[in-house]
Amino acid sequence: MNDQAANSQDIPQQLDEHIVEIVSDSGEGAQKCGQTFGSIGGKMGNGVWTVEIIPAEIQPPARTPAGGSGNRIRVGSKIMTNMGDEADLVVGFNEQVLYARIANGAYKNGTIVLLENKWATDPQEKIRQEYASAVKEFREHGLIVHELPLEQECLKIVANARKGKNMFVLGMLCRIYNRDKALGLNEIYKTFKYKGEKIIKPNQDLYNAGYQFAKDNLDYFYDIPPCEGAEDDLKHVVVTNGNTAIGLGVMASGMEMISMYPITPATSASHYVADVFDGVGGFVHQAEDEIAAIGFAIGASYAGKTACTITSGPGMALKTEMIGLAVMAEIPLVIVDVQRGGPSTGLPTKVEQGDLLASLYGEPGDAPKIVIAASTIPECFDFVIMARKLAEEFRTPVILLTDANLATGVQPWQRPKIQEEWFSAPVDQSPWDKNIPAYDWDENTGLSPRPIPGQADGMYILTGLSHTERSKVSYNSETNQITSQHRSRKIAALQSTLKPPLIHGDEEGDLLIVAWGSTIGAIEESVDNLRADGYKISNVHLRFLSPLEPGLKEIFSRFKKVMTVEINYSDDLDAPQITPENRRYAQLANVLRAQFVIDIDCWSVVYGHPLQPGMVTEELKKRLDALNH
Repeated sequence: MNDQAANSQDIPQQLDEHIVEIVSDSGEGAQKCGQTFGSIGGKMGNGVWTVEIIPAEIQPPARTPAGGSGNRIRVGSKIMTNMGDEADLVVGFNEQVLYARIANGAYKNGTIVLLENKWATDPQEKIRQEYASAVKEFREHGLIVHELPLEQECLKIVANARKGKNMFVLGMLCRIYNRDKALGLNEIYKTFKYKGEKIIKPNQDLYNAGYQFAKDNLDYFYDIPPCEGAEDDLKHVVVTNGNTAIGLGVMASGMEMISMYPITPATSASHYVADVFDGVGGFVHQAEDEIAAIGFAIGASYAGKTACTITSGPGMALKTEMIGLAVMAEIPLVIVDVQRGGPSTGLPTKVEQGDLLASLYGEPGDAPKIVIAASTIPECFDFVIMARKLAEEFRTPVILLTDANLATGVQPWQRPKIQEEWFSAPVDQSPWDKNIPAYDWDENTGLSPRPIPGQADGMYILTGLSHTERSKVSYNSETNQITSQHRSRKIAALQSTLKPPLIHGDEEGDLLIVAWGSTIGAIEESVDNLRADGYKISNVHLRFLSPLEPGLKEIFSRFKKVMTVEINYSDDLDAPQITPENRRYAQLANVLRAQFVIDIDCWSVVYGHPLQPGMVTEELKKRLDALNH
């Protein structure tokens, strides 16, 4: 940084991509700053992927490593599908919150740190010492630290810099990365338009001041060109996170009711829908607890309008008995599970793929159901529509798995064009043929037409007990055997309509990676990097987990080794007490090993943050080198 207008040149340095972090204490607006910066990039035609940095506690102590809150934004000239590796530039509102990010390997030698310097002159000697020690340590570790008077500059405009520093930083970043200044001002207007001019103007003033401050005081001036062809697509792009995409999918599916109980990280989906659902005739029911939420949704679905309930892992645990009821009574239902770390309340704000086995096998007895997993933010939208259709066609609950990475990550994607075929048909109120039982199971598919209460002669007794085709309670041995067969046959009938998964890479080789969910971007980037280095590696990403997509065993046979990469727990073979006989495998690996009786290996981590392509590449390279020597 220079004392005077250091960056007088008007030509920015061209970059293919950059990773930026904004980190603060909770409540200082770093997340909003990052989300807005990412949205601006998406609307300028860049590829964008954001990851929220969220502390585990709602209001952790200030100036502590555990209290770091903020956002990571990866912006590039190609589609971004994951968080990337080490950050290139970080804005820190205090020095302590950066320690946790350093411990997570978020920064590298040469990462630029723009650090609030108010702590250097804090009245408390301890804080002054902590600040000086941290700056010295950061520089010794290769970080390029610039101490900036952010609060001092903000106080020229507002009386409380804590409530405005984030917009000042947004202005700085928009100048550093040559963002459209007017677009940033418009994003601020949209954020605060319901709060009036008294709120809008100071935030825009702070943004303008930050923009000018960076122009006058910082040498960093970059430009990241838009993706190829993006200018033609900008009119058709939306920039949302996965939870918003879920809400849009609910509305696009024709479902008219969501019933849920607030739970991190699923809650923002209901917040979004609650703001807009009444505009399309929808209704959000906030129940008193998770059990009441799914009970309400089952009741609505039984009455003829398939409903949706959205939750996370602990909520799924509470909904278990009701899911079994929907399976036994064959009631269509859409359940969205936005996964987080566990067990118990575990890691409420961190990502994990920990609910696969619970979703497949969580209910008592034999309770087959459809389980699908979204891999991208657009799939969060598309798969809700698909889930509603499958639930109604197969008279069963459909569990859609997403996770905290998709829920909070922001990405530009093609604005969907509304199609009539998405919507559910009107409730059939024509008379029901009373000669047709409530469960007229087809011997081949296990499927049956569904009477709707309200149809003439369409009423029947709903029961979670074992029942006959007339919905009469029956403990007869043959009845239980037959009904179990039909419930299972429905899942097999669905699999017969599916296509084998696509292989990313060659059709055969040394190593095949199998995965699911939001890990797709990091894994495919890693596989592409290894293939560029001459390694014979490919990957398959599954969207259907019950039933599994067909053709997998034949695909596996064409590779020397098959392994899964997941964000859930598995034992390392070289860990203490672990042997090949007692080793626990990652969850998808468990499913595939059981289904195909093949020695499928796994590598998984539960660090609480999304996979990074660098760490995946490093691990897979070890496996490939060992395989070939």
